Amino acid sequence: MSDDQTTPPADDAADASTDEAQQPEAPKKEESTEEVASQEKEEQPAAEEAQASEGDKTLNCEECGKDFTFTAGEQEFYEEKGFTPPKRCQDCRAAKKAAGRQFTKVTCAGCGKETEVPFVPSGDRPVYCRECFEAQKQ
Repeated sequence: MSDDQTTPPADDAADASTDEAQQPEAPKKEESTEEVASQEKEEQPAAEEAQASEGDKTLNCEECGKDFTFTAGEQEFYEEKGFTPPKRCQDCRAAKKAAGRQFTKVTCAGCGKETEVPFVPSGDRPVYCRECFEAQKQ
């Protein structure tokens, strides 16, 4: 061996290996699948809120008073079709649509039979059943 390369004495090498052995390793925390799932769930709402806020509007339902989201896609569709923005939330819109038209029972001015019409007559004009109405058109 040359003088430039010195090897540590055997005692120093033994001391170095015991120093490494004496230093405890930081315990590795193993994440359970439940912890990982809960972390993902915590991160998802934040991402959904970020997505929901880009171009979306929060409107207030005139029927029930709840806030609802008018998405950017819905806004684009409404604008393209020339519609005004919705005034009711989806639940209230569905309820109104399900209610449908209200029919009024009336007596036909032509034949006198009872019939139903999809409006409330004002009383200043005669109301006819379907058959008499068709006959009046001709």
